Amino acid sequence: MVTVGLISPGEMGHAIGAVLTHNGARVVTNLQGRGPRTVERAAKAGLEDVGNDEALVREATVLLCVVAPALAGEVVERVTTALNATHSSLLYVDCNAISPQTVRPFEALVSDVGSRFADVGIVGGPPPLDGAGPRLYASGPGAKELECLREFGLDIRVLGPESGQASGLKMCYGALTKGLTALATELLVAGRALGLAEPLAVELRESQPELLHWIERQMPSMPPKSARWVREMEEIASTFELLGLPPQFHQGAAALYQWIADTGIGSPPASGAPTRRSAGELVEELASRLG
Repeated sequence: MVTVGLISPGEMGHAIGAVLTHNGARVVTNLQGRGPRTVERAAKAGLEDVGNDEALVREATVLLCVVAPALAGEVVERVTTALNATHSSLLYVDCNAISPQTVRPFEALVSDVGSRFADVGIVGGPPPLDGAGPRLYASGPGAKELECLREFGLDIRVLGPESGQASGLKMCYGALTKGLTALATELLVAGRALGLAEPLAVELRESQPELLHWIERQMPSMPPKSARWVREMEEIASTFELLGLPPQFHQGAAALYQWIADTGIGSPPASGAPTRRSAGELVEELASRLG
């Protein structure tokens, strides 16, 4: 049986873990210091808590890191410390929304302690147990080795042998989807603040019906993710700037997501999950926070 390590079982991570266990893999994680919601998610996904990082790297043959972009560096340092202390070896897979220039040094950290590395960009939402899940684009020296997880339900697509290729694809794709969500949110909030919400909606329905449908589908799930998306937009801006492209658009998207996060409207109440608003309700709520 393949043993897959997982850091950490959040929204995407626990869903990937559930697909793996459903298809016969053993999945282990470290829940030390994690909250009740994460512990509950892990249990529902069939993940086994081994208690600490040292046990995690001893047990796992493949370790998937699926965390917020801001935590990616901290996690790779934790894992390499544990690998060094235990003299273990595994395939470390960075699945985070970070730039090529951020991910490339991780390969050196991992190889220096005798392990293998793969860079993964996840495109798509958390996978269901029955149906098509996200695409896991893989690159780097360990990308071909990662193909073993195809038989456990993951859609692994190898791009090439260089770390940074998969992250680069993720940056370009996220630049469109999350960048467009930011642009749509800002212009719709501006339209309401200007007293033009209805004529703007009419024009969009007449001239851009498919785009409006996409916006109305995307926006309601955005607020709880806005804080995480700040760093992703910054990573995208950094990627483009290094190529000689203007970074300001996605720097602006980062500022918008930071503003939305600061309003607190995506935070879950003490009683449970965050409130889910329609796109129109979200625009109205955000417009009320202006000024």
